Amino acid sequence: MPSITAVPGKANLLIGAYDLATLGYGAEEFFVSGTAGSFSDVVASEADYTTRIVVISPNDPTKSNGTVIIEWLNVSGGIDAPAVWLMAHREIAREGYAYVAVSAQRVGVEGGDSLVGANMSLKAQDPERYSALHHPGDAFAYDIFTQVGRLVRDGAIDGLGPETILAVGESQSAMFLTTYVNDVDPDAAVFDGFLVHSRFGTAASPDGTSALNASRPVPFRDDLRVPVLTVLTETDVVDGHLPGYHRARRPDSAMFRAWEIAGTSHADNYTIRVGFIDTGSAPLPDIVAAYAPTDRLMGVELSYFINFAPQHHYVLQAAIASLTRWIREGKAPVSVPPLELTDDEPVRFALDANGIAAGGVRTPWVDVPIARTSGLAPDESPMSFLFGSGELFDVGRLRELYPGGGAEYLHRFTAALDRAVEAGVIVRADRAEILNLAATMFPGVRC
Repeated sequence: MPSITAVPGKANLLIGAYDLATLGYGAEEFFVSGTAGSFSDVVASEADYTTRIVVISPNDPTKSNGTVIIEWLNVSGGIDAPAVWLMAHREIAREGYAYVAVSAQRVGVEGGDSLVGANMSLKAQDPERYSALHHPGDAFAYDIFTQVGRLVRDGAIDGLGPETILAVGESQSAMFLTTYVNDVDPDAAVFDGFLVHSRFGTAASPDGTSALNASRPVPFRDDLRVPVLTVLTETDVVDGHLPGYHRARRPDSAMFRAWEIAGTSHADNYTIRVGFIDTGSAPLPDIVAAYAPTDRLMGVELSYFINFAPQHHYVLQAAIASLTRWIREGKAPVSVPPLELTDDEPVRFALDANGIAAGGVRTPWVDVPIARTSGLAPDESPMSFLFGSGELFDVGRLRELYPGGGAEYLHRFTAALDRAVEAGVIVRADRAEILNLAATMFPGVRC
């Protein structure tokens, strides 16, 4: 077993522009040191490492629900990013999960290749605090992640005595988790389930080479050991900078579900604006303003709005709830038809009458829309292709769709929302909040 050492002071982790105490949570950072094995034939079989983890848990232990979420931090932007926490922290905190962020990859610790070329690694940002860290390379990342999972499982971290542990990761991290599920988990057998979020069609290589250059589609294995729920946006499904998930689709089974969400993009307004202020008690006008369409992305002015639809956030929260129930109660999540594709090359989405992708996980934002949102977008900045696009309907189109105005819209929206809640793709606890947003966001309504 590796050693684990508490590190006093504030951890360097971008979790939001709010005090964790407003969620009833606190954070502790630990350094983990050990010897990891590689899963490659072209690098050394073992290497020493020291990485860090951040444990975010309820301040009141009686609020814990007994499940720990362990996230493989995402390094595509050159920084350790807790992508699943940022998108779904409301559900995590509301239900009393503990959360462990793992600096699993070398880029997050030492620096290296990223989509934006920036070195925002731990050592670059705070060389004094993180000088003791050492990461031997991504061929060893799989075993490092396994060892952290075992530490959590075995109660090595005070205050965490989990009944269940979930492994989660988004984007590049999801590509590594795909390889983990296929090649590592059958023998490691540490985690009780996996939430693989926005993985594209490819997977990371066991030898640690950059997942950003992967080209071979990799389905999940047929004989899964534990439940796997993969959640995908439109951006992830069709071909783009990487082969799309449609090339790696496989049928749902007793241990597998895939949710492809209509009208969504890999990242969106929630990723960069709403999630940073969303504590559950933020004023409604502030949340509505953060969701408002914007053509600004990381300092670049685009020729279009990025995706501003809320469903990605809410469906991911439901995915966490559904995976937990699947593991604990044996009740599998709903099986959802995939997004519908054309027969053309390159493959594109079949569209409904409103120009929105047909099929997939249906939510009120696509079945009762006030805008056309998509996972597709032009390349106008280094990361704009990940943020999709959105276009509000004009007044004429809204009158055609909802001749009864806002009252008709809200009535139909409520019915669509209740169908989504009943299907389990929206958490019932989010219903009232979603209706408040819908009532306020219909054009012409002011907070």
